Amino acid sequence: MFPWQKNKTEAIEKRKARKISRNMKDNVTYIEEQYSYGVNFDFESRSLQGPAVKYHIFFYTTTVSTKQLNDDIITPLLASKKPIPIDRIVTVSSLNSLKNMDDVEKGLNTGSVIIFQDGVSEAYEASIPDFKHRSIEKADNERTVKGPKDALTESLTTNISMIRKKMPSKDLIVESIDVGVRPVDPVSLVYTRDLVNDKVLENIKSRIKSITVDNIRNIEVLEQFLEERPRSLFPTMLYTERPDNAANYISDGFIVIMMDNSSSCLIAPMTIWGFFHSPEDIYLRWAFGNFSRLIRVFAYLITLFVSAAYVAITNFHSQLVPIDLLLAIAASREKVPLPITFEVLLMEVAFELIREAGVRIPNPLGPTIGIVGALILGQAAVEANIVSPIVVILVALSGLSSFSAANYSINHTLRISRFLFILAAGFFGAFSLLGAIIIWLAYVVSLNSFGVPYFSPQTPHTKSSDDTYFRKLLKNIKWRPGYLKPKDMDKN
Repeated sequence: MFPWQKNKTEAIEKRKARKISRNMKDNVTYIEEQYSYGVNFDFESRSLQGPAVKYHIFFYTTTVSTKQLNDDIITPLLASKKPIPIDRIVTVSSLNSLKNMDDVEKGLNTGSVIIFQDGVSEAYEASIPDFKHRSIEKADNERTVKGPKDALTESLTTNISMIRKKMPSKDLIVESIDVGVRPVDPVSLVYTRDLVNDKVLENIKSRIKSITVDNIRNIEVLEQFLEERPRSLFPTMLYTERPDNAANYISDGFIVIMMDNSSSCLIAPMTIWGFFHSPEDIYLRWAFGNFSRLIRVFAYLITLFVSAAYVAITNFHSQLVPIDLLLAIAASREKVPLPITFEVLLMEVAFELIREAGVRIPNPLGPTIGIVGALILGQAAVEANIVSPIVVILVALSGLSSFSAANYSINHTLRISRFLFILAAGFFGAFSLLGAIIIWLAYVVSLNSFGVPYFSPQTPHTKSSDDTYFRKLLKNIKWRPGYLKPKDMDKN
């Protein structure tokens, strides 16, 4: 350990170990110094002189409920005529006794009121947080026609409340683990204790505890610290904003990871098949749900291979194309000066530019992107003989198919993999494309998600839940995913 790291660690440990003094003046001086009282405009340090005892309270005016503060804390303290313990005076439901200053700071940071009593070497934390957050709204990224519409918000307590509403069970556990130092942020693991695989649970806990950065603000940042291969293109945790989707996975033995300030959660461990599933699949009738999955599979294949196949066939295997179609392609490219590979890459990059601009642009300007994209790419580029019409059609088909991805994380994987396959097809046609696909598949098979093989239950083969590829009728789905090794495999 470097000297400056050692000094930093020692200072943090010393601060954590500081005990609460019987002398209230010492405690007040320490807290006011730590929280820059007088500079922090919303930090309040207030002395209360009761009929029998003197108290001192600390809180942030912007994070606590002022009504509860006045009704349940200040008024009872000022009215108390006997020197009795604070927990017999204050009427707040959540009241904890604190022994050291580290706990005092954690309480203040999470929106609690800290109460000191003169001559007592302990403090009390009254939890009355009133952090502002938006109300529950519809899901933006995982829209469904049938099924619940509510989405997670940036409030952890609200999110847990929604999951508990969907799973009213004593076996549903919400376990908290602290991560980071400046400040300490709680990470919540939600699981069913009579289903979860303890080995997987311990794996996730140990990875969270091993994180040593100063702070992790939300679940999106935490995901990058938890993944076994952070440089991989493939996500190993499912990112969802729907509480019903999270509850469905929990009931199968999965573990949900949540943090405050995040309007989504992570589900682990996850296999590649989970990214083919939409939350709506379970709400649709058997035939409709499977039809949607089939369409999605075709869309994934089109996204990945249609442009690469065009490059490979027209460049190296033109004998595979019917003569009429070949003549049509040749005629459309007659005046295009660019090689086919470069032409396709140019259009793919242009489509990605329009997509990125469409995401970032303010809503009132959204139609502008469509007009500019259609005019420039669909008409002007063809008339200028920069690209051929058939390439415009293929790239549009590939781009539209990528929007059918059931999960936002796998959408990025498809988009980047598509470029790799186009480049591979540009070298030796179908042979190099086939080689790239084999390497791509070998890499996918080698991945793990918290100890669970990424290609399970296909390889290694395990007992399927009958809802892996295409699902059965709901009443015929009898097993939970075998690769999870849940404590109870039987659903019935």
